[in-house]
Amino acid sequence: MKVALVHDYLNQYGGAEKVLEAFCEIFPNAPIYTLIYAPKQIRGAFSDRKIRTSFLQKIPFAKSRHRIFPLLMPIAIEQFDLSDYDVVLSDSASFAKGVITKPNTLHICYCHTPPRYAWDDSHKYIEEFGLPGIIKKLVPFFMNYIRLWDKEAALRVDKFICNSNFVAKRIKKYYNREAKVIHPPVEAAKFSLANKRLNYAASDQFFLMVGRLLPYKRFDIAVKAFNKLGEPLKIVGDGPERKKLENIAKQNIEFLGEFHNEDLKEYYQNCQAFVFPQEEDFGIVALEAMAAGKPVIAYRSGGVLESIKEGKTGIFFDEQTPEALTRAVRKFNPRNFNSPKIREHALKFDKEKFKKKIKDFVEKSWEACQ
Repeated sequence: MKVALVHDYLNQYGGAEKVLEAFCEIFPNAPIYTLIYAPKQIRGAFSDRKIRTSFLQKIPFAKSRHRIFPLLMPIAIEQFDLSDYDVVLSDSASFAKGVITKPNTLHICYCHTPPRYAWDDSHKYIEEFGLPGIIKKLVPFFMNYIRLWDKEAALRVDKFICNSNFVAKRIKKYYNREAKVIHPPVEAAKFSLANKRLNYAASDQFFLMVGRLLPYKRFDIAVKAFNKLGEPLKIVGDGPERKKLENIAKQNIEFLGEFHNEDLKEYYQNCQAFVFPQEEDFGIVALEAMAAGKPVIAYRSGGVLESIKEGKTGIFFDEQTPEALTRAVRKFNPRNFNSPKIREHALKFDKEKFKKKIKDFVEKSWEACQ
C-alpha cells in the first residue's frame, strides 16, 4: 500500500500540523504534497520529509501572504500528480481535499473543517484576514466560485474523517457527506503534572493562553477581561494581532512569544487555569493544558464541548464577551479541581491512540476496496 500525504500549506504551525506529524509517524515513507512550504515559519518541522510543492512556491509573497491567492489554489492543488499511489491521505481545512486521484486510488480526507471563510460568515472572516483593500472589494465576486469548487472537491473524497462531532455536522450540512469522528492527537507524554514551580511568588500565580494571535481566536476578549480583573495573564504565541493586543494590555498581561514544548510544559504546569475564549473546531491546546492537570475556562461552543467536562476538567462561559469571561474567572476556584483526574481525562485523546485509530481506519478502508 503506497501512501501519499496532502496538506493545505506548510507556512504556519498549529493543530493541523500536529495532525500531519502524526500521519508522518504512521506512514514514515509517505511524501508530503503541499501548496507552499516555508521551513522557518513552521519551526523546522518536517525537515526530514520529502516535500513536494506547487507552482505557488515560486510566486512572490505566496509563502507569507498565501490568503491573497485563493483563486490560484484550486488550480495548484489539482496539478499534483498522485497517480503512483494506492492511498492518498489529505488533511484539510481548505484546498488539500481537492486533489485529483485515479479511480482505483483511495482518497481519505481528515477534514479539520469546511472552510469557514466560504461557508460561514464570509464577510466577517475576510475582514479578519487583513487583506489589502482592493482584494476585499473583489472577494464577493469570486467567493461563489470558491464555494462551488469546494463542494465539487468534497465529491472527490472517498471517505471523510473529522476532528469532532461539531465538524461532522458542518460536513453533513455543506457537503452532504458522513464523516467518522477521530479526535485529533494530544502529545500527553510531553506534558505532566507539576513537580516544581517556576520562579514566581506564590501570590503571582497566573492564568495562561497559548496559540497563534489571530482575530478569530479572540485573545482580545481575554485581554480586556484581565485588564479589568488585574490578575496575571501570560500569553504564549505570536501572530498578526500581537501589536494590537499589546497596545491595549495593562501591565498584568505578559506576551511571551513562541515557545517549544519543554518550556511551554512548565507554564502549563504552573498556571491556575487555561483560558480559551474562541470557538474552535476542536482545540488541541486546551487538552495540552489538561494533560498537565490544569482546568480550562472556555467559551461554551465548538469542539471543546467534546473535550471539557464541566465542573471536572473546566468551566464554561456562555457569551463571547469580556464581561462573561470576567464573571467566569471570578467564579473559578482551583481548589474545586483534581489535577490527576484532569490528566487522566486528557489521556483519552493521547497521540498513540489517535495513530492507532487512523492506521486501522486507513487499512480497513483499503482492504474493503480490494
